Amino acid sequence: MTPLLDARPVGRLVGGFFAEVRRNKYLFLLLLPAIVYFVTFHYLPMIGVIIAFQKYRITLGFFRSPWVGLEQFRAFLTSIYSFKIVRNTFLLSFYSLLFGFPIPIIFAIALNEVRSSLHKRAIQTVSYLPYFISNVIAVGIVNMLVNPQTGVINLILEEVLRLEKVFFLVEPEYFRGIYVMTVIWKGFGFTAVIYLAAIAGISPELFEAATVDGASKMQRIRHVTIPGIKNTMVVLLLIEIGSMMNVGFELVYLLYNPITYETADVIATYVYRKGIAASVGLPNLSFAAAVGLFNSVVNATLLLSANAIARRWLGYSLF
Repeated sequence: MTPLLDARPVGRLVGGFFAEVRRNKYLFLLLLPAIVYFVTFHYLPMIGVIIAFQKYRITLGFFRSPWVGLEQFRAFLTSIYSFKIVRNTFLLSFYSLLFGFPIPIIFAIALNEVRSSLHKRAIQTVSYLPYFISNVIAVGIVNMLVNPQTGVINLILEEVLRLEKVFFLVEPEYFRGIYVMTVIWKGFGFTAVIYLAAIAGISPELFEAATVDGASKMQRIRHVTIPGIKNTMVVLLLIEIGSMMNVGFELVYLLYNPITYETADVIATYVYRKGIAASVGLPNLSFAAAVGLFNSVVNATLLLSANAIARRWLGYSLF
């Protein structure tokens, strides 16, 4: 009788893997901390997704908590707040992507054209320094800039432009602009480093050939630099699209207040308030897990869709 599954290819695959480990044992040893990190903090916690389908109680645990199916998801999707917070989350991410994605590209291309290495290093250091500043300090700087009494922006409005002071952090219509500008300020310099590395990988012969052919600086940028970093642009764009619904919790939490909930409350902050830091009763961990799972499914859908579009129309994708 012929077996349904031939074990020989599987055995060769497993044997080949262990042979590869023996040949490159030191490289795999260097990789081991990263493997342990991802397994411990990213894969094992996925078991906890089961509580999204339960009425979870800490005293009962995973296996004895009552199963409620999609009740937590229905509670979120039928809530009067669901549309507002999904809209806010999407808009904050969309505006950050729309205005924040091209800025590092333009900055990297412009910085690459600076001939003085001293000036280039100084500008690059100043540009990516905010990336390493904690969100608490970043929000403190924003508060000092927009402070209605001593902030530079309000002083300019009042003393130079003769306009009234604006209470930026308590007016809902200003929150999205402040958030997007803060995100761009913190991240564009670090992202530009990636593009600078991609530009450095372009063959100098291409620039020399374009110069010999009489191409101007803008023509070299258009026909050599941008095509040379196209794949990097696609990868970073896909990564951004794949995390569109993951608006930074810390930055929003530090910037918003109850007055600006209308435009500032996002999925992460709503889950924190309703599911974890509940002011009445015990934390609803099942609700928090359900909303988090919903968010992850939306992100995965966006990533797969964008990846398929990029593969079909641009001929390059993540996978």
